[in-house]
Amino acid sequence: MARLSTVIWGALSLLGSAFGYANPGACSGTCTNTHDPSIIRRSSDGTYFRFSTGGKIAVHTAPALTGPWTYKGAALPSGSSIDLDGNQDLWAPDVALVGSTYYLYYSVSTFGSQDSAIGVATSSSLDVGTWTDLGSTGIRSSSGKPYNAIDPNLVQDGSTYLLTFGSFWRDIYQVPMASPPKAVASGSSGAYNVAYDSVKTDEEGAFVYKNGAYYYLFYSKGQCCGYDASKPAAGGEYKIMVCRSSSATGGYVDAAGKACTSSGGTVVLESHGNVYGPGGQGVYNDPTHGPVLYYHYVDTTIGYADGQKRFGWNTINFSSGWPVV
Repeated sequence: MARLSTVIWGALSLLGSAFGYANPGACSGTCTNTHDPSIIRRSSDGTYFRFSTGGKIAVHTAPALTGPWTYKGAALPSGSSIDLDGNQDLWAPDVALVGSTYYLYYSVSTFGSQDSAIGVATSSSLDVGTWTDLGSTGIRSSSGKPYNAIDPNLVQDGSTYLLTFGSFWRDIYQVPMASPPKAVASGSSGAYNVAYDSVKTDEEGAFVYKNGAYYYLFYSKGQCCGYDASKPAAGGEYKIMVCRSSSATGGYVDAAGKACTSSGGTVVLESHGNVYGPGGQGVYNDPTHGPVLYYHYVDTTIGYADGQKRFGWNTINFSSGWPVV
């Protein structure tokens, strides 16, 4: 079955190469300046919330995934209590519902620095004005560590919570969290590596999503930012990759069976048409559209600046055992 799954995935990939990727789904309202989006739907009233980098975590809401998206304010208007440079310019939010409480994980850092930390805030409703900053989760990096403590993502594996994170250096790591997941689990042996490209260490933005028997590790690879000042060589811009494992804690491999910790990785979505540098992704099982891959991207007809990045989404199909846009 594993071999058949790989063959089917290969056939679908060839079709994707021949006919191109689907364009992003419809988006109305405020769809620009949406870097590293995190999407969640409040079940009590069906309101969609979109959290994104900048503006002390910008919050937008909409009645549907397609919009219209409306700006509501900052999730953490006073910034973070973490005593690090960058605590007023928070990055890469990740929002999850645990029990009846919403958890907002965020990064405190400055561009190119390894002096970074991951913080967390909680809310009972998701609304602006209701978030309480709890400060550091205990995940912090500095010069000499093998990882950078940014780009957090929470996944629940049975009764265990795991936080996947990391950027460049030795790429992507994971660590067990306490229950409730406000901090690293007591007695944890520390973070372990789940994805690493030894040739080009440019992997970040991990997101773990379970579908069927597998956990899928989605991540971004390539240059994320500054395209208006310095575009990378063709193919060096952001793209969305994936590996999978039957365990949330690792053993992730790509569609060819190559380990994600040994430079493995399969492309899910890359530049095409007017879409350039898609990344900063997540996956959400939408009640209307089914599983969707959401991300930010540059629309080349609008502009390449970081503030011009747009919110994108596509449905994804797992029928081959691998996600296909």
